[in-house]
This record gives sequence, C-alpha cells and structure tokens, in this order.
Amino acid sequence: MIVKITNFDENVDVPFIDYEVSGLASGQMIYLDENLDEETSVDEDILKIRMYFKDIFPFQSDVAKIRLDDFISREEIEMNVFLSSFLEDM
Repeated sequence: MIVKITNFDENVDVPFIDYEVSGLASGQMIYLDENLDEETSVDEDILKIRMYFKDIFPFQSDVAKIRLDDFISREEIEMNVFLSSFLEDM
C-alpha cells in the first residue's frame, strides 16, 4: 500500500488533508471505501480520502512550516499504519 498526500489546506473553516492510496486489492479498497468514517471515493485503482481536522492540524506548528516535507512524510506513514490496522478487521 502506498499513501500519498495530494493536497491540504489549513486556511479554510475546517482544515483538511487529501490522501491517495494505491496498491490495494479490490476487496480492500471496497472495504475501506464503505467503512471509513472519512470522506472517501474510488477512482479506478486509487482510493481517495479527505480527512478534516477540527482541533489540531498536523502541519500548523512553526517547525512544520520549516520542515514541511518531513511532516508530510510522517503523516503519510501514520495514515498507512492506520489503514493497515483498519484492514486487519476485514
């Protein structure tokens, strides 16, 4: 499974991060699309997820603004771990 952040915006009423997830089996993709609480859609073999952050946005700190690539990579890893653990319930 490969998770990539494709877009984010912290300057809107409800900040969000968009993820694209590839490398999933068809059944895994359908399971995630139907069972995640986040906004999801499937485009061919890519699962798209939009996650909203009402309280704490992962990239809001001053350090994140300086080392944004590091924070993006860490967030991609965290989403990969979350999705993997979610798929264990499949």
